[in-house]
Amino acid sequence: MQSVEQFADKILREAYELKASDIHLVPTREGAELRMRVDKDLVTKYRISKDFCERVISHFKFLAAMDIGERRKPQNGSLELQMKFGDMHLRMSTLPTIQNESLVIRIHLQTSVQPLSELSLFPSSAKTLLSFLYHSHGLIVFTGPTGSGKTTTMYSLLETAKTSFNRSIVTLEDPIEKRNDGLLQIQINERAGITYETGLKAVLRHDPDIILVGEIRDAQTAKVAVRASLTGHLVLTTLHTKDAKGAVLRLLDYGITLEEIEQSLLAVAAQRLVEMKCPFCQGKCLPLCKKLRRLRRLSVYELLYGQALQEVIRETRGEAASYYYTTLRQAMNKGYALGFIGEEDVLV
Repeated sequence: MQSVEQFADKILREAYELKASDIHLVPTREGAELRMRVDKDLVTKYRISKDFCERVISHFKFLAAMDIGERRKPQNGSLELQMKFGDMHLRMSTLPTIQNESLVIRIHLQTSVQPLSELSLFPSSAKTLLSFLYHSHGLIVFTGPTGSGKTTTMYSLLETAKTSFNRSIVTLEDPIEKRNDGLLQIQINERAGITYETGLKAVLRHDPDIILVGEIRDAQTAKVAVRASLTGHLVLTTLHTKDAKGAVLRLLDYGITLEEIEQSLLAVAAQRLVEMKCPFCQGKCLPLCKKLRRLRRLSVYELLYGQALQEVIRETRGEAASYYYTTLRQAMNKGYALGFIGEEDVLV
C-alpha cells in the first residue's frame, strides 16, 4: 500500500496534468471521497478509508503550518511547492463536519502568463482590452463570479504592459495568485496592518504607472482606487457584479459620486469562462481527452467603454440615454451560432 506522502504527490501530479482548480477531500459515513474540480465539473477520483483520509489531511495541514491537533475549528493555510512536474501555489481550507474534517485545496499553477489573444474567444475583445493600456490614467474594472478568469486576464494585460510599454507595476492582492518577478507584488496582511486601503496609500508614494488592486471590498478601498486613477495612475481592479452596468451602481453604493465615476472610470469588462466544444468527443469531453487538450476554456467579455459608458452614466442620473454594446448573452449566442461552445454555456 502506498504511503500518505506518495498518495499526496500522486494526486497533486494528477491535478496538475488535468489543470484542476481544486481538490476536495470529503468525508462520508463509510469513508471518504477525493474529488477534483476540472473546469466546471466536480469529478470523483478516489474512494479511500476514513483513517487514510485523516492522515492525508494531517499531512497537508502539516505542510501548510496549520494546527494538526485542531479539528473542531475551521482553518486556512497556504503552501508553495516546487514539484518535478511544475510549481504550485496551494491555498487550503478545512471545515469540521458531522462525519469528520473536510479539506479543500485551491490550486494556482505558477505557469507562464498566456497572451490575451489565447485567452479570449473573440480576437476583437482582446484587441479592445489591450488598447486600454495606452491610457496613462483611469480605472478599469473587471466583474464576474469567482473562477471566471478575471485575475488571469489582468495578469495577461500586466505582462503586455511590462514587456511592451516598460511600465512600473505594483499589485495589491489577497492572496497573490501568480508570482511574477517583473512586478512589485504586495500581500494583504490585515494582522500586520496592510489592508487594501493602507497598502494603496503607500503604493501611491512608490511611483507606479499601473496599480492592480485585487478586489474592491469596501467604500474606503473604492475611494482610494478612484483617487489613484484621478492622479495619473492606471488602476485595474475587480468587483462582484452580474454585468458591466452593475459596476457603476456598485461604485455608487460605495459612496463614489457620479462626477468621480465619469472622470475616472475608463472601462468595465464583465467576463465569463466558456468551455470549448471538443472536436473529438460526441457530447461531454472525456477526462482523458481533456488532459490532452491545450485549450479547454476561453473567455467572453462584455465591454462597456467610451460613448456607451458615458450614456450608461447619463441613464444612472435619470437622463434619457441611447447606447449599444455587445452584452455577455449576445457574445455567448455568437459563440454558440459559430459552433465554438455548447448550448449549456449560453446565458438564458
